[in-house]
Amino acid sequence: MSSCNARIAGVKLGIYLHIPFCKVRCSYCDFNTYAGLEPLVPAYVKALCGEILQVSRAAEQAGLGRPVATTVFFGGGTPSLLPPHHLASILGELRRAFHLTDDCEISLEANPGTVDAGHLRALRDLGVNRLSFGVQSAQPDELRLLDRLHTFEQAVEAVAWARQAGFDNLNLDLIYGIMGQTLAGWQETLHRAIDLAPEHLSLYALTLEPGTPMQERVDTGTLAVPDPDVAADMYEWSRDELERAGYRHYEISNWARADPGDHSLVPRFACRHNMLTWRLQPYLGLGAGAHGSVPGWRYANVLHPAAYIERIRTGSPAAFPFSPAVAGTWPIDPETERRERLLVGLRLVEEGVESREFAERFGLSLEASFGADLRELESQGLLEQADGRVRLSKRGHLLGNRVFVHFV
Repeated sequence: MSSCNARIAGVKLGIYLHIPFCKVRCSYCDFNTYAGLEPLVPAYVKALCGEILQVSRAAEQAGLGRPVATTVFFGGGTPSLLPPHHLASILGELRRAFHLTDDCEISLEANPGTVDAGHLRALRDLGVNRLSFGVQSAQPDELRLLDRLHTFEQAVEAVAWARQAGFDNLNLDLIYGIMGQTLAGWQETLHRAIDLAPEHLSLYALTLEPGTPMQERVDTGTLAVPDPDVAADMYEWSRDELERAGYRHYEISNWARADPGDHSLVPRFACRHNMLTWRLQPYLGLGAGAHGSVPGWRYANVLHPAAYIERIRTGSPAAFPFSPAVAGTWPIDPETERRERLLVGLRLVEEGVESREFAERFGLSLEASFGADLRELESQGLLEQADGRVRLSKRGHLLGNRVFVHFV
């Protein structure tokens, strides 16, 4: 780990915390989430605080001092199921163990129907400054198909409460390409979301994941396969409509509200935590099933919350950035790291990958590393090279997998 520590010394980190609890597991979800384990929440929060402390101590023992973090992201699962006093414990431990910058982005995923005005005021008072609401659809039949427990009216209410609580950075997640979904229905959903004036929108095509209830229904013929052509039409319409509504398309699935006169490659309301991952910058993964990434290493924690709690309670200290909860580690060699830089960086539709930054980081130019691949993809109309950057073309937005496979 010495080479990792040398490369990470003085680097500002992101911190991802996984909250794996849900009221109901959605039919399409393959994330590390569990319904019916609410009795574990107090022990889980205690273990998460313990892991935070252990990882920070490991950093100090490695000579890295008190790590500096610019982003904190509570993902899940449904982090908004945690009562504010549990979130206060976690954030308090984070602030003791790490140096959170004054402008640290602290994001929390929330489901409409799991929060009220008082809950959101408490979150804002704790320092949470970005909320991501899992709205998914404005259509009742689509919400039922997805096993979502909320209504769109509850989403509208949650946004209003968030504004009253002082939140000025809201994201809404939406899903398109749902089986049976019409273009007109999707257009209504997006327009109703835009009417709520969020600073950020994330639009995801429905993906059938192995082992999910939705995939099983498709396999048995009780549910139709999503139509990729219809999904492509929805995506292209959305891209144009969001531009007309004043949103910047900065990542394949993400749009942020544009500030007048802002010509930067990344708009102000882009998710800063996710930008770390797309730029292949380091972040720590804490909690059951959390993944982390530091120079030269990827790692993942044990999946089940009960196993995670036990490992933190009884395990021996580990070298930074690992903890006793780590279930798997993967060394990343320089060639793989260069490929991953292209793989994730090309998701940024305006920023792409800058040739100068790539060469300074890896000691090799883009041309020397991937010249033949880049020229082939450019000849197919999937990539563009201009202004010292390589980016996906608009056609490449829809056919990104044909690009990314070159760098796997």
